[in-house]
Amino acid sequence: MSKVRCKWAQSNELLMAYHDKEWGVPVHDDRRLFEMLNLEGAQAGLSWLTILQKRANYRKAFDRFNARKIVGYGAARKAALLKNEGIVRNRLKINAVIENAKAFIQVQGEFGSFDHYIWQFVGGKPAKRRQALAASDQMSRDLKKRGFKFVGATICYAFMQAVGMVNDHSRECFRARRPG
Repeated sequence: MSKVRCKWAQSNELLMAYHDKEWGVPVHDDRRLFEMLNLEGAQAGLSWLTILQKRANYRKAFDRFNARKIVGYGAARKAALLKNEGIVRNRLKINAVIENAKAFIQVQGEFGSFDHYIWQFVGGKPAKRRQALAASDQMSRDLKKRGFKFVGATICYAFMQAVGMVNDHSRECFRARRPG
């Protein structure tokens, strides 16, 4: 008997594995949170499958999303990233990762960790959909104020789904009632 999954995850083995093991599982690791925020931003205008297929390339291209390394990227590194066929070669999105690294480090300094900062928007535990929708708007505004890029409310909500700040598995989905 096959597992019943959310409809978006039924068409592709990579999506199925991501759905079954990652999507909706609470994440509290700063590096992973930074990665997912940037990957969700990279997805803007594209499908999640496109980004998921390029995730290993993104990790390699951006030093495993080590923000301290990324803030040091200069013109030569940016030019190389624009030529990297393994990632989305969009100047604005590449620059956003670098700007986000700067803002991320500032948030870590102010709050002790990005995890502590970002989870405050849902009171430290996964939220219900209505609360999460309001939180994504608030999160977007605050991230933008702090200098983050590609963090509109829709991207923030998708980020919240990805890192388990909201569990949006469909009722029929075998993961609906399990947060991890």
